[in-house]
Amino acid sequence: MERRNFIKLGGASLASAVLGSGLLSWVPRSEAATISKTFYITGGTITMPDGVSVYFKGYSNSATGLNVPAASIICQEGDTLSITVVNQLAVTHNFVIGGLKPGDPPLASTGDIASGATKILTYTIPTGKAGSYLFYDNKTSYNVFLGLHGGLAIMPAGKSNQLYSGSPTFTKQMFWILNDIDPALNSAVQRNVAVPTTFTPRYFTINGLFSRPPGAPGHEDPAIDALYNLNTRLVGTANVDRALLRIMNAGMCNHAVHTHGNHMEWLTDRGTVRPSVWKKDTLYLRNKLGKIDAIFPFVPPPDAYPTVLKSKYPMHLHDEMSQTAGGGLYQFGAMTEIEFL
Repeated sequence: MERRNFIKLGGASLASAVLGSGLLSWVPRSEAATISKTFYITGGTITMPDGVSVYFKGYSNSATGLNVPAASIICQEGDTLSITVVNQLAVTHNFVIGGLKPGDPPLASTGDIASGATKILTYTIPTGKAGSYLFYDNKTSYNVFLGLHGGLAIMPAGKSNQLYSGSPTFTKQMFWILNDIDPALNSAVQRNVAVPTTFTPRYFTINGLFSRPPGAPGHEDPAIDALYNLNTRLVGTANVDRALLRIMNAGMCNHAVHTHGNHMEWLTDRGTVRPSVWKKDTLYLRNKLGKIDAIFPFVPPPDAYPTVLKSKYPMHLHDEMSQTAGGGLYQFGAMTEIEFL
């Protein structure tokens, strides 16, 4: 599977919209609705920036595609999720919506889905569950690393611009889903042999993509370059936009998410609302299903003189390994661009 086929766009269900792995669109409703989605568990290989072919599994939009991560879902409290999951692979899998906080039980699960079987998860979202969630396969400890994961955004009922009731407001929202890849583990799963007892990441993605620096093949191609893909790239108008970032970690590595251009307003850590909103340019993202919610305000950088209204800045991770691919290609990692329009 070529890299440009890595992410496919999903369709919309009622007021729920799926625009890809990251970018979310939402119009609040006064009444609850049923949000229907079908995922096919598929597998295949994807070519890394250094030419290495790596095996992945994904919750895909079609029976013949491969989506890593899965297309994100957005809904509101009171809605009923109806998720059909078709397992097209030879081994048993499942589909779990994780809890809001560490230690919380999953919101819902399909239970085991045997090879060739289909299950439907039906879950009505109660009040008080607004927030950012990861759905994934927990049948094994490593299926989530292989690509079986995606983002679920639950909005407060009737709200269009708050993460939770009373939170700071935003004008747009998106997922940044990070993952790290050990090709030896993925290869062992593909060959049905014992997986390694150690994890050595060699590739790092944001919404399934790598950054492509100037001069590299694919630079500025929105289909493959995380710097230019509109489901990953953060774009806003100065003094107008405020972007909610639902940042999730499907991988094994801890990360330090660093934005240039401005500080983020740090709202939650692992589902817990912070007692006060701090402004930080670097946020610690824990491994193994860690998550944070933050707002990036498109206001002029406070230290710039004269005042800067239009410019471009990077978002990268302060753990240097995450900026590489294959152990040597620098700036081919989990990085994207922030643009003030």
